[in-house]
Amino acid sequence: MAWNWAAFRAAEPEFAKTAEERFGAFTHHVLATLRKDGSPRTTGLEVRFLHGELWLGMMPDSLKALDLRRDPRFALMANPGEGQSMGGGDVRVSGRAFEVEDPEAKAAYGEEVEPPEPFHLFRTELTEVVRTYVEDEKYLVVQVWQPGGPVRVIKRT
Repeated sequence: MAWNWAAFRAAEPEFAKTAEERFGAFTHHVLATLRKDGSPRTTGLEVRFLHGELWLGMMPDSLKALDLRRDPRFALMANPGEGQSMGGGDVRVSGRAFEVEDPEAKAAYGEEVEPPEPFHLFRTELTEVVRTYVEDEKYLVVQVWQPGGPVRVIKRT
């Protein structure tokens, strides 16, 4: 079973809400893809949560789009913001991204988001969502969700 954002939200509504808030706090985030030689590429990216999906939109023939066409694995980190507070914690999403070829689906996204034309659009399937934050100025807390399982919580001092 492929896990999209709606499946994650259904399984872990509070965790999904927190992750959406972190991504919603800033416009630009960091996407990691794999280059042809297997080395990582990090680039800025805007993301959207619409209709139960986490969407990745990109300029035509951008290197990150070409990377994802070749190898769909990605990691996405929410912009931590200024300073060291990371209000709400650090959130990362990993998974696979698949290009949307259906003209109607792409047009529906375009009507709602109004990206510059032309554009690549990728739908995501999640393999992991991680949140790291500080609790009581004493503990480093790591929440890890993977499809089909409960959130694991690790506390470190």
